[in-house]
Amino acid sequence: MHYDVIVIGAGSMGMAAGYFLAKSGKRTLLLDSFNPPHNRGSHHGDTRIIRHAYGEGVKYVPLALKAQELWNDLEKVTGKQLFLPTGVLNVGYENSDFIQNIISSSTTYSLALEILDSNEVNKRWPGISLPENYIGCFEPTSGVLKCEECIDAYRELAEQNGATIITNSKVQEISVHDKRVTIKTDDHTFSADALVVSAGAWSGSLLSMLDLNLPLNPVRKTFAWFDDNEDVYNQENFPAFAFETSQGIFYGFPNIDGAGLKVGRHDGGETINPDEPILEFNELEKDATDIKQFLQHYIPSTQQMKYGKTCMYTMTPDEDFIIDLHPTYSNVAIASGFSGHGFKFSSVVGQILSELIISGKTEQNISPFSIHRFS
Repeated sequence: MHYDVIVIGAGSMGMAAGYFLAKSGKRTLLLDSFNPPHNRGSHHGDTRIIRHAYGEGVKYVPLALKAQELWNDLEKVTGKQLFLPTGVLNVGYENSDFIQNIISSSTTYSLALEILDSNEVNKRWPGISLPENYIGCFEPTSGVLKCEECIDAYRELAEQNGATIITNSKVQEISVHDKRVTIKTDDHTFSADALVVSAGAWSGSLLSMLDLNLPLNPVRKTFAWFDDNEDVYNQENFPAFAFETSQGIFYGFPNIDGAGLKVGRHDGGETINPDEPILEFNELEKDATDIKQFLQHYIPSTQQMKYGKTCMYTMTPDEDFIIDLHPTYSNVAIASGFSGHGFKFSSVVGQILSELIISGKTEQNISPFSIHRFS
């Protein structure tokens, strides 16, 4: 069967791209090895932070603001609450790149930001205990996305706009000849005029079929939920947070709907093969100890761990994204290497991918995310 566009990988970026493509009138097929949203990739675990004043670099701010606008639009269209305005507290050394990027982002783009010393942080949020040499940067307009519900919402809209979604279908072969794409799965062969590859940890092996070898490194990550005092840590009183500490980089969420305080470690992790089973949480001793040590230092009034989960990051060497057209095939758009901080952008990345397929260009500045920086 022939389509205008085939999207391989219908997770966060791919499902959004499928919606925007179908909405534009493109006959769109989405293929996924699993049934999104699922727990085999990088988008499960209930929640993701969306930050606007961006510690990873000012270049991300326009994308973050556009992403927020598109998440708000998605809420209006679906009538679902997908964004929780908890605010986000960023913590680190005042002279660190992370904190300085946040401050410069807020200045450049006139973003709401409160800069607080450790005493002010500790007084405002009694559940936190910061040492004197840290500061906090609080973003009152940022917050939390319900990640799996976001994907469900885009899936529902994609299908309403005519997209076909085939799940539990692994791609075995990709070829491009004379502006025609051919995809073979275990059971079927499909063709299209254009292709989007947004397959997370599997993008590297898929793109190698198109003679493109990108430095993508899938990494096992862990996060866990903890019992707490809901009066202190509930979503009305306590923010989502990102801490850059001397022990590592940690992130977390308030107690949302009684789930408990959620915490994960952003840096570190073990390289994995995504086609092999991932070790379950606590199969490595440090899975729990890293998080517990962070809590003991900075959020000491939390209580017993309830449970933990694992997921994957797909890392690039510079931890910046890859969003680009294939260097040889102008009808192939690629989104990968989101390095553990990509979900918040999936709304705008989906729109970008659709624009690249439809017109070969996008209104957003994606030059920092070019494939050519690795050549």
